[in-house]
Amino acid sequence: MLGSFRSNVTVGIAVLVGIAGLSYVLVASAAPPGGTTAAVEFTPDGKLKRPVGYRNWVYVGEVVTPNDMNDGEASFPEFHSVYMDPESFAEYEKTGKYRDGTVLVKELSSVGSKKAPSGNGYFQGEFTGLEASIKDSKRFKDEPGNWAYFSFGHKYPLKAEVSKNAAVACNQCHQDNAQKDDWVFSQYYPVLRAAAPHSK
Repeated sequence: MLGSFRSNVTVGIAVLVGIAGLSYVLVASAAPPGGTTAAVEFTPDGKLKRPVGYRNWVYVGEVVTPNDMNDGEASFPEFHSVYMDPESFAEYEKTGKYRDGTVLVKELSSVGSKKAPSGNGYFQGEFTGLEASIKDSKRFKDEPGNWAYFSFGHKYPLKAEVSKNAAVACNQCHQDNAQKDDWVFSQYYPVLRAAAPHSK
């Protein structure tokens, strides 16, 4: 009976080792050359697949430009919760620069209640949309700053995969107003301001 137990333990260990080895192979095959981890995936024809797991990334800040403060017609009346992939955030902490491969995900939510026990204000309602911006000097070598912008929609259900927006749709605003910090509106995100080396 003891021999049978040992045999079962040996088989179990072999199975676990095999699973661990397979997991390593799968993870390694998902990583691009250079050893960095791919934060997002593209289809063979260059469309961006909807990011997953981004709520576990580094939350860098939130902005809202409500209709109430913009004559009832704000260009972006939703809350914008912005997340940055962890590897790029770690690089930003070291250098204050957005590395090649940086992904910023912007999750949109409506303005919900305007009253709370703490007082009057703007409080998040329901999720309404999802956008992403990606810096990639090879894939987007012809885009200003090598940034491309994607929108999965401002209404649920979101699209599963999308092509990049036309340059005039997003790049121009970023170029005109955020060019000094690599086309990113860092001034509105206190986590980024605090993380930059010059702030320490």
